[in-house]
Amino acid sequence: MTHHVPDFTTLLRGARSTAVHLEMRDSYAVSGEAEEFEEFKRSGKVNEDPESERWAAWVPLVQEAVGRGVVLRRARIVSEPVTDYVRWEHAVTSVNLAAGELVRWLPRSRTSAIALPGNDFWLIDDRLVLFRWFTGDGTWAGHTFTGDRAAVRLCSSAFEAVWERGIPHEKYRMAT
Repeated sequence: MTHHVPDFTTLLRGARSTAVHLEMRDSYAVSGEAEEFEEFKRSGKVNEDPESERWAAWVPLVQEAVGRGVVLRRARIVSEPVTDYVRWEHAVTSVNLAAGELVRWLPRSRTSAIALPGNDFWLIDDRLVLFRWFTGDGTWAGHTFTGDRAAVRLCSSAFEAVWERGIPHEKYRMAT
């Protein structure tokens, strides 16, 4: 059963206990990140200021959810050696952690025995899934929102398997 997709802020504000996010791409081409990513490739510098415009929408949203008792976990499946984009993601993850997210990384070579959905997703309270898909070059291409029990079970099972095998952010050493 497919539902109207609320904006993400509304979705996360509706979370009661858990919000998990599984990212499975080695590169994204999100327009709002392009300038900062290019600067990172040139200089190695990242924006770790949680009060900056780049983080203005995300950090307060996460802090509000965590403050209500929502456990917010993010897992990233990555190919090794990692891409420049993954190196950049790793470098800015300190802001996600400071806001209250828990983050783990899992090398793709360790995922062969895990049944994974075909797209990245957010799973809210083990009841609602927001699937997001991207073009081959990483440009956002669309999404769908569902409460279908089979989809929820698959996403929950996949996320928990990735999380169990994943390496906490502070311990993950990227193969470059």
